[in-house]
Amino acid sequence: MSNKLIEKAADNVRILAAAMVEKAKSGHPGGAMGGADFVSVLYSEFLNYDPSDMNWANRDRFFLDPGHMSPMLYSILAMAGNYKMDDLANFRQWESVTPGHPEVDFARGVENTSGPLGQGHTMAVGAAIAERFLVARFGEWMAHKTYAFISDGGVQEEISQGAGRIAGTLGLNNLIMFYDSNDIQLSTETSEVTIEDTAKKYEAWGWNVLTIEGNDIEAIRGALHVAHAETEKPTLIIGKTIMGKGAVTAEGASYERKCATHGMPLGEAGASFDKTIENLGGDPKNPFVIFDDVQALFDARKAELTKAAAAKKAEQAEWAKANPELAAKLEKFFSKETPEFDFSKITQKADSATRAASSAVLAAFAGEVENLIVSSADLSNSDKTDGFLKKTTAFKKGDFSGSFLQAGVAELTMASIMNGMALHGGVIPVCGTFFVFSDYMKPAVRLAALMQLPVKYVWTHDAFRVGEDGPTHQPVEQEAQIRLMEKMKNHHGQNSMLVLRPADGDETTASWKLALENTSTPTALILSRQNITNLPAKADRYSEALQAEKGAYIVTDCEGTPDVILLASGSEVSTLVAGAELLEKDGVKCRIVSVPSEGLFRSQSAEYQAAILPAGVKKFGMTAGLPVNLEGLVGADGKVFGLDSFGYSAPYKVLDEKLGFNAQNVYKQVKELLVFA
Repeated sequence: MSNKLIEKAADNVRILAAAMVEKAKSGHPGGAMGGADFVSVLYSEFLNYDPSDMNWANRDRFFLDPGHMSPMLYSILAMAGNYKMDDLANFRQWESVTPGHPEVDFARGVENTSGPLGQGHTMAVGAAIAERFLVARFGEWMAHKTYAFISDGGVQEEISQGAGRIAGTLGLNNLIMFYDSNDIQLSTETSEVTIEDTAKKYEAWGWNVLTIEGNDIEAIRGALHVAHAETEKPTLIIGKTIMGKGAVTAEGASYERKCATHGMPLGEAGASFDKTIENLGGDPKNPFVIFDDVQALFDARKAELTKAAAAKKAEQAEWAKANPELAAKLEKFFSKETPEFDFSKITQKADSATRAASSAVLAAFAGEVENLIVSSADLSNSDKTDGFLKKTTAFKKGDFSGSFLQAGVAELTMASIMNGMALHGGVIPVCGTFFVFSDYMKPAVRLAALMQLPVKYVWTHDAFRVGEDGPTHQPVEQEAQIRLMEKMKNHHGQNSMLVLRPADGDETTASWKLALENTSTPTALILSRQNITNLPAKADRYSEALQAEKGAYIVTDCEGTPDVILLASGSEVSTLVAGAELLEKDGVKCRIVSVPSEGLFRSQSAEYQAAILPAGVKKFGMTAGLPVNLEGLVGADGKVFGLDSFGYSAPYKVLDEKLGFNAQNVYKQVKELLVFA
């Protein structure tokens, strides 16, 4: 391949990127101009995919970390035929397919939503793990590469430490990352905020590290060949690039390596847009053009890719013919179908903690839901994901035959890796930690909701009943925070997340059923540390718990119209049952409602909602979190008893008594409510 032609393609990317930002009067041209050489080499020579089938499971993936460099990605993908010039000209505009930061769009070659720095390349780690997991089960014929592109900001984000550590520990030789090291940040030069030796850091994590001139075509090509030959380690290519490469002033003087070009159009930053486009070989009056010879280059590459993909698919067809059962399994792994599983066969121990009930479900999944990958942030024996781990093995370098990722103490990294697994496809990602540490995970949870990824979160130790661990470990406001995601709609009009806080062991089984069936959004399971008394059953508790699919349902009821409806989620439901026994002795007619998911309940018909929580009946809610958790359900004429402060350090039974989470206080609160009815 002619280096001159690749250089011309890179200049074409620079022109398009600068033009996009200039026309939008918003964006980040400098980084895109500096990184253009790498993506030009990658897309014209190395990245393997099927242009006629962009969802092909065995394609290489390219994960962009610095989402502000989207003009670079859109420009190179336009050369590949996935965007039109009008799309680029409408950058950052309403209903444009070229938003300011990329949003996952497999059909156009955008593999991940990016923007919050550090998450993009961490998702790439997850995709690389998923690839190794699948290759271990189906064979090296389906092996492919995962490429990532990271910037100075992504390296500085703390999540990069977890991603680098895990990728190195697992020896992900299928992962190749280009570090666009241009020494310029949005507001400073990089040297003003860090003096670290990045190469030594990644070498210490077990990476193969190469340092090159990042705008040198031959150096980039050579580094990629070395990375492809690496069999033991992930590879980091540190490319020393030039921020705003090719930018000049009106007088023709260089305006490269300037902070100003990082975050504003060239014309506003101090460079001349027209002179820069001319300097790069373009026409400033008509910059949205792909040069004829550059287009010919990418058209030829497209033909090569289509032919190569057809050959790989023929190889897969031969494999499938020889291995029909495995082929059927692989097809199912990548389908949107819910895995077949008989939840009714799970027998839960009476009065167990819901984390233990979850463990029983995970143990039952092992060996049956074969593409499930479970992870824990160094808490598997406490969040009880070890129910699954005991029936499999953890991933280690060279061995991905098991199904468990020990992520270490890195909750955000773990959650972002799960997103990458889900984006890759073929696997069902589950991750666990204490609920209070969902705070660490929220940025990745938000991206999962935005990308509509079916990641499952196992969050245990759900309330102040963590007890002696004290307020640092006791979630109070976390439930209110995560339930906001049930109120937030994704761009398809769905609740952006399913949040379930089951009230006993059987409801936990029912909640896991909902989680497994939810293939369009993330699911959170909020689980107790302490044992919970089973809810009363009319006949079969599990069958009755399946009503959780409606988000809220009646656990026990009275004859006729109730005097009061008692509602809660989680362990507080059993507290309401105990309180109702006292109230009923006084002749108070009670209905008890379990509300594992308000978001799911609010998605039901108006008729169903009115049947469960009819207007005109007093309602009392109890929550171990902030009262706002139930205020929308209880209404203005009802009452919620919850916490409005941090927790305290003491045994949980003492806290229940001191804080009023007992039958006697339910009786007291409801009596006061009814007096004023």
